[in-house]
Amino acid sequence: VLAVEAARMGARVTAVDISWQALAAAWCNALVNGQTVRVRHGDLTSAVQGRRFDLVVTNPPYVPAPGDIPPRGRARAWDAGTDGRLLIDRICSAAPAVLRPTTGILLMVHSQVSGVGETLARLRAAGLRAQVVDRARLPFGRVLRSRLAWLRERGLVADRTTEELVVIRAVQP
Repeated sequence: VLAVEAARMGARVTAVDISWQALAAAWCNALVNGQTVRVRHGDLTSAVQGRRFDLVVTNPPYVPAPGDIPPRGRARAWDAGTDGRLLIDRICSAAPAVLRPTTGILLMVHSQVSGVGETLARLRAAGLRAQVVDRARLPFGRVLRSRLAWLRERGLVADRTTEELVVIRAVQP
């Protein structure tokens, strides 16, 4: 959806995902909506090595998940390790290399359940200027509700049943 909207607004879009199904959906949605979206299969930046972008938009998996087994199938879209940071930390490290110098911007959707402060600190440590630019509080979805007892046990959600989603903006200086 983000790729198609960016293309609709005039951007040249390259969509990257490790899931072939997600890429097929992006390609089909672009076709149905009369937009051009290049799709590349790969793990984060592996599909676009050596390229730099003006804008990188990401909505990575950020839901904490019990167990040490990496997610498979559809769960890869939301499960992100026991702390919810499996991909977030990698994105923080990789972002400077894929953002165009002085103009590159990263926009990342993120849940407070997986440590917004830590993400801001990591992006800043990587040399980016980072801040939260938007927030919304929403009721827990099906996945968070299904593991609510475990999340409470770990102290990740306390007694609430809503989460704050934020958009983090990080700029390449």
